[in-house]
Amino acid sequence: MKEFELKYGCNPNQKPAKIYMEDGSELPIEILSGRPGYINFLDAFNSWQLVKELKEALGLPAATSFKHVSPTSAAVGIRLSDKLKKACFVDDIEGLDDSPLACAYARARGTDRMSSFGDWIALSDVCDATTAKLIKREISDGIIAPGYTDEALEILKTKKKGNYNIVKVDPDYEPAVKETKQVFGVTFEQGHNNFKINRELLQNIVTKNRELPESAVRDLIVALITLKYTQSNSVCYAVDGQAIGVGAGQQSRIHCTRLAGTKADTWLLRQSERVLNLPFRSDIARPDRDNVIDGFINKNEEDVTADGNWQKYFTEKPKPFTAEEQREYLSKQDGVALGSDAFFPFSDNIERAKKSGVKYIAEPGGSIRDDLVIECADKYEMAMAFTGMRLFHH
Repeated sequence: MKEFELKYGCNPNQKPAKIYMEDGSELPIEILSGRPGYINFLDAFNSWQLVKELKEALGLPAATSFKHVSPTSAAVGIRLSDKLKKACFVDDIEGLDDSPLACAYARARGTDRMSSFGDWIALSDVCDATTAKLIKREISDGIIAPGYTDEALEILKTKKKGNYNIVKVDPDYEPAVKETKQVFGVTFEQGHNNFKINRELLQNIVTKNRELPESAVRDLIVALITLKYTQSNSVCYAVDGQAIGVGAGQQSRIHCTRLAGTKADTWLLRQSERVLNLPFRSDIARPDRDNVIDGFINKNEEDVTADGNWQKYFTEKPKPFTAEEQREYLSKQDGVALGSDAFFPFSDNIERAKKSGVKYIAEPGGSIRDDLVIECADKYEMAMAFTGMRLFHH
């Protein structure tokens, strides 16, 4: 297939629309089901690069959940604890422990379930039946992977009445050295970002604490590769082989750190007994449950514990999760990794990171206030590496 006609571009008024190879060669994909759109393909090609790089860097199956050209999370295939399975709503998935790929997607989808609603999925490895069963029950736009087992493909084709977008990508495809795009009729050209993110990137440790255990190296690599495909400015918190808070597309670095930190806090608090034991009614749908949990933690538009509200969601009235209780729970968290796609210009980013249990940091360095940022990291006995490489993505 040399080109694929799209229903429309970013919006219905943007016609005609298609994808094709500028040199006239075959597209590196095969569409097995559905009719992906313009934004679907933007998500597909960015997300595929992310999981492919994670697999190459860490040697573990990887998965990501994408929305509007940024990852909500990304993860590698590490088994989930019983508590984590419950927090991710996958404690009923039979055979989950036997599929590292399913574990990776359970983590990626389970991290920020509100943002992942209607996601695009990318898998580094051939999709197996366990992963497909997990995906089948989630609201999702489509998936890209290097292949699918017969059973997995049969399962996925039942989604959306047979119209679920399923894309197979050539795992050996490599993009051209130069890439172009047009904005306002003007063509931009640049070299494809082939920069490799690996352990060697974390050798320049600038803090007094110079200890980076293997788990921290893994988590920092997860954070940095996630940032490589996140709309900038961007900051990513990671722990246990998964991105737990992604702040994307903010003009201010501290706003990225706060946004990502709030998401990380929500993820950590979801694993508290207060949240895990919420007495949900049996008829509450999964997306509604996600919204209620977020409201219970973050006190959003609706007080879900108020009289007249709690009866819609719970079998008995839960006690509100107070700010003091949440601070106490979060104060016990430690060992979280934090990556940034550009340098931290002020130490306020470090102060905010500390509130979410950050112990390890990777950022490019190069600010005129690097000394103040390092001083703040030293105050909290954090280990921070300067990578020397910016990871802007637009």
